[in-house]
Amino acid sequence: MSKIAQRLLVFFIGIPLVLGIVFVQFFHHMPLNIAVISSAVIACLELYKMFSNKTALLPSWLLISLSALFPIVAYLFMIFDFDFDYLTWIFAFSVMILMAAECFFHKTFEESITRLSASIFVIFYSGYMITFIQRIGTFSNSTFFLSLFFFTVFINDSLAWLFGVLFGKNNRNIFAASPNKSIAGFIGGIFFAILGCILAKLIWPDLLPGSFVKPVVLAFVSALAGISGDLIESVFKRSCQVKDSGNIIPGRGGFLDSVDSLLFTAPVFYILVYFLYFFEMA
Repeated sequence: MSKIAQRLLVFFIGIPLVLGIVFVQFFHHMPLNIAVISSAVIACLELYKMFSNKTALLPSWLLISLSALFPIVAYLFMIFDFDFDYLTWIFAFSVMILMAAECFFHKTFEESITRLSASIFVIFYSGYMITFIQRIGTFSNSTFFLSLFFFTVFINDSLAWLFGVLFGKNNRNIFAASPNKSIAGFIGGIFFAILGCILAKLIWPDLLPGSFVKPVVLAFVSALAGISGDLIESVFKRSCQVKDSGNIIPGRGGFLDSVDSLLFTAPVFYILVYFLYFFEMA
């Protein structure tokens, strides 16, 4: 099966599956939260393996445990209606645990700065950032906003790839991090992300109140965040001298190769939705 066919298969199976999970609202979106916790673990495993090619890290079991801790605690906060700001405390204590571990687990400290810095980044990227997907699930009409989030990221990512394949042969190599990315791909992805949010505004005006400027801003900035997420993961892979973060998803490579845009966009989308649609109500 060609790579294009594999990607299309993942697209037509993966997106309905994800959206189907979002629509199961049982016990504060339990299926979605289980998927997020599992994703944090898989992302940590792939990032750990990738970074290990370049630098020393603290023990994998410790980083996996702390990466899983954030979405687990976030889900408990959803159940018991706790303030998500307390997650910042959890992150601070996790960093302190890693600092202490560096003192107790090693007898030589020439690599301590890079080992500790890389380990902190692993739990931040794979564990903490993904909790913003769960935070989106705390909004009123959470199913709608979660669906809009996933749809915006997927449509931006997929149409950017498609437009790049169809029209990007002569306008590539604009970013050293990912030479195969093209201007046509960026324009196509951003355009259809904006179009999707405008259609959502037309179909569900009560859920996206206010002017059309709001969904355009939401889509445009979220699309830029998705592009940035894809590029930064390319930077990681180039720095670690690997082609893909793994090989578990046909046509896509590793798990991180498919969720990098989600991880980077989730905090941006959450903050934008909060200030565009909920800040005045707070």
